[in-house]
Amino acid sequence: MYDELTQQDIDKINKEIEYRKAVKRHELLEEVKRTRAFGDLSENFEYKEAKRMKNRNESRIRYLERVVKTAKIVADKSDSDTVGLYDSVECELPGGKTMTLKIVTTIRTDALKGLFGKDTPFGKAILGRRVGDVCRVDAPNGGYDVKILAITKGEDDGSAPIMSY
Repeated sequence: MYDELTQQDIDKINKEIEYRKAVKRHELLEEVKRTRAFGDLSENFEYKEAKRMKNRNESRIRYLERVVKTAKIVADKSDSDTVGLYDSVECELPGGKTMTLKIVTTIRTDALKGLFGKDTPFGKAILGRRVGDVCRVDAPNGGYDVKILAITKGEDDGSAPIMSY
């Protein structure tokens, strides 16, 4: 793993780790203890589910700790007229349709919400470009061109959540 993350990404991840260790871990352990008392463990679905949730929490903690350990901290170095991290970009797609999206770090990518990672084909194509530039987005079927119509400079406001996995 090796992600280029902002300091705010790291802080947000550390906050989630702290919550999962201090609060969630205790709650899930109590649930395991509570459901264990229901009787025969071989047929106790509640107990199995409680253990599964506890194990998922531990797995998430390990994953996030590994992300922080291997991350490289980056800053947005874009000029005022070029696409950079956390900027909203209005693009013209093939067929004349327009789309507004935001460029984020890889740990916050969610294409359904218009959050495109800087390492995605779309992010790579438009990062560092200016209004009026036509960019080639590589895709499995050969790619397509997009035109940058507008750039709204932004900064990380913390609203984009950290991806699950």
